[in-house]
Formats: sequence, C-alpha cells, structure tokens
Amino acid sequence: GKRAWKPGTMLSPVPAVSVSCGGFGGWKANLITVAWAGTVCSDPPMLSISLRPERHSFGIIKATGEFVVNLTSLAQARAVDWCGVVSGRDVDKFAGAGLTPEAALKVRCPIVRECPVNIECRVESSRKLGTHVLFLAEVVAVQASSALIDAKGRLCLEKAGLLAFAHGEYFALGRRLGRFGFSVQKRRRRR
Repeated sequence: GKRAWKPGTMLSPVPAVSVSCGGFGGWKANLITVAWAGTVCSDPPMLSISLRPERHSFGIIKATGEFVVNLTSLAQARAVDWCGVVSGRDVDKFAGAGLTPEAALKVRCPIVRECPVNIECRVESSRKLGTHVLFLAEVVAVQASSALIDAKGRLCLEKAGLLAFAHGEYFALGRRLGRFGFSVQKRRRRR
C-alpha cells in the first residue's frame, strides 16, 4: 500500500553538479555545489539552476549572467561535498577543493578541468520562486573529456561514474540498462 507524504521536492535522484562562476568583472572565481539543476529545452539547448539569494554565487551569477555546470564524478565527490559546506566569501574553493580552474570556450568564468563534462551557460532570465531563484540559461558550449568519447564519436557518459544526490545523500550512478526505447525494440533475427 501507499502512505500519504508531505508535499516536497521528491524528484530524485538529481545530478550533483559543481557550478563555477566569476573569475572576471571584479569577482573571484567560485564554485557552488548544486543539486537543483535540470534540462529545460533541447532547441535551443537550455538548462536551469536554482540558488538561494543568500549564497555568495547567487550575487556573482546575477551580476555576470554566466556560469558553467560541471558534471561531477566519483573522483570529485569529496570536493563537491566540501564546496557545498564552505562559502566562497571566506575561502578560495578551487584551491581548497584541489580543483583546477581552466578557460572556457565561450563564457568568461572558468570550467573545472577535473570534471568529465563542462556545460557553459549564459543566463536568459531569472525568476524568484519562494526560497530560491531559478536561473534559466542557454547552453553556449560543452566540453567533454576525450576519455569519454569512443571511436565513433559517441559520448559515453556511462563511463564517467557521475554523481547523483537523493534526499541528503550522494550516489554514484550505476550500470547501464539500455538505450531509450530498449524495452520495445524488435530483436534482430539470427541467420
């Protein structure tokens, strides 16, 4: 049977990403751990992140209109957790987390070199939604680790060991079940 549960943010798991911002316009480069990020459109490619206005990175992104969503893997788990606990007002998060800021292709804020995928974004709009502000952004460039690109040019994210977040806990994504439509795909006949 089912039991009633209080209304809340139950969508789970969600990606645990490291959002980089700043590094220009008088702002120090900074990182913030975000679990509220998602795809919103494929053409043009767009995504969203939601931040509380009291977060240091909120002011940076609001002022500069740019950020990078860095997909994180098991290798960055400790850094992601640490960056979610300390404030960029007080420390250099790149140095403290042992991560390397590197030039992006299209935005002025840095990517995180160690992350397997970096999604460069420009803010299109923002909207206050209670405790958080949603930044709606266009994806202007993507960088991916060459180790994740196979001989046919396919991006093999299943090899990245991406992090996910569910109800206060981190998880590493597991085994691949199949491609979209695998459950209804016709089996090929053997000759």
